[in-house]
Amino acid sequence: MASPLSGIRVLDLSRVLAGPWCSQTLADLGADVIKVERPGTGDDTRAWGPPYARGEDGNPTQESAYFLSANRGKRSITVELSHPAGQSLLRDLAATSDVLIENFKVGGLAKYGLDYATLAALNPRLIYCSITGFGQTGPYRDRAGYDFMIQGLGGLMSVTGVPDGQPGAGPMKVGVALADVLSGLYASTAILAALNRRHATGTGDHIDIALLDVQVACLANQAMNYLASGTPPSRLGNAHPNIVPYEAFATSDGHVILAVGNDSQFRAFCDASGKPEWSQDARFATNPQRVAHRDVLVAAIATVMRTATTANWVTKLNAAGVPCGPVNDIADVFDDPHVQARGLRLDLPHETAGHVPSVASPIRYADTRLPAPSAPPTLGQHTVDVLRDVLRLTDQEIDRLRTAGAI
Repeated sequence: MASPLSGIRVLDLSRVLAGPWCSQTLADLGADVIKVERPGTGDDTRAWGPPYARGEDGNPTQESAYFLSANRGKRSITVELSHPAGQSLLRDLAATSDVLIENFKVGGLAKYGLDYATLAALNPRLIYCSITGFGQTGPYRDRAGYDFMIQGLGGLMSVTGVPDGQPGAGPMKVGVALADVLSGLYASTAILAALNRRHATGTGDHIDIALLDVQVACLANQAMNYLASGTPPSRLGNAHPNIVPYEAFATSDGHVILAVGNDSQFRAFCDASGKPEWSQDARFATNPQRVAHRDVLVAAIATVMRTATTANWVTKLNAAGVPCGPVNDIADVFDDPHVQARGLRLDLPHETAGHVPSVASPIRYADTRLPAPSAPPTLGQHTVDVLRDVLRLTDQEIDRLRTAGAI
């Protein structure tokens, strides 16, 4: 059975994370993703190490872990964007593609003849996705945008970190470049919708994805807490602004997360922890009351949680139907039997390293199998193949382009 995006070609001019995350998602779904890189250096993240993948001899390769995280399943070609012949090659590839993804500064590709207006004239069915820090319009449109600064500017850091007045207080970024990753996911969703729309209209579109827009959109309940109340939410550490108890508690040997989402779960927690009287206490019987008396209840729970190990609490509370779990480090994650049963770690054959590790796509279908993923490509690994197979160039024509410095 064909994969969901079989027959869709994506020309990926993006680099670093948001754009590559989008195109990797499309590759996982079966699209033919052609990643365009600079000759000699490639995507910036190829140099973002250590760590680097290790070869079969145990020594580090030149494949950075960062690059490997976002470029699974693609074909790499090297094209010199500043060379007229290189620009012509990319226009020819765009004319045969369904989707183009780019994350240059606003208007940055126009001087190369690779802007939306030029390419749409060549290929009216092209879906052209621009990913920038601040979007194609607005007073910040010409600014560079990076995940860290977007997390700050977009409000995420104001609700992440230890509360004021406690040791270690201050705003904190999330440990993953979440603005980039979420922008990549929104971009892939927008592309899929545009492909569906194209079935009806026969024409493509220009998609404008801004990291700041995505970050603000993903404030979710925190944004609505402000819009509904007029009061900006503050940092609560691991606590939840609207639910109690919903945070991490120290145990006798580590930490356990309680995620009590309703009153019946709270009653189950009270019974399992040997404190059934808490659920009868008017201060704690309902979630609004628990939120109002957060400090008293959390302090009491903290005392009880320290009396047993994390493993004991997880076993006892899961048996009682109370959502909970340990705080794993990433080694623990990949050692977890459920993670292993879901096949989330991959080992992919690689051109130079022998094999490289990867993480499986989380997308699962009941009746459709996704294509077996290929390892992230080495720099320019598929240049000749793509020029031969897609543009039907001869070996002599390819040699001339290489001699001219266009590839």
